[in-house]
Amino acid sequence: MAVKIQTTQGAIEIENDVIATIVGGAATDNYGVVGMASQNPLRDGVNQILNGDNFAKGVVVRQQENGVAVDVHIIVGYGMKISEISKSVQARVKNDLNVMLGIVASEVNVTVQGVRMLGD
Repeated sequence: MAVKIQTTQGAIEIENDVIATIVGGAATDNYGVVGMASQNPLRDGVNQILNGDNFAKGVVVRQQENGVAVDVHIIVGYGMKISEISKSVQARVKNDLNVMLGIVASEVNVTVQGVRMLGD
């Protein structure tokens, strides 16, 4: 399902995979985030950290009346303050979606699915 934006010149459709790639990039750019995790770890591998090509497996995008709702699944570094990392991910995802795509994120839900040593 694509996000549709109507402009005076016509319609713009942005696929969920594009949104997921931008969300994944925004999330992994935060200090303390080791990587993205799969939303279905039993199927895709419990210990797998997703790379840029697979960010869609760790992001769920739902279109709502007042914007989009995004669920982000991440792995954080051991010893880091998880609440602060999660707030940072939320703010960065909202900002990047607005700046890059002109999409308002009505909610950004962060699920921490694992903790890893930063050197791993």
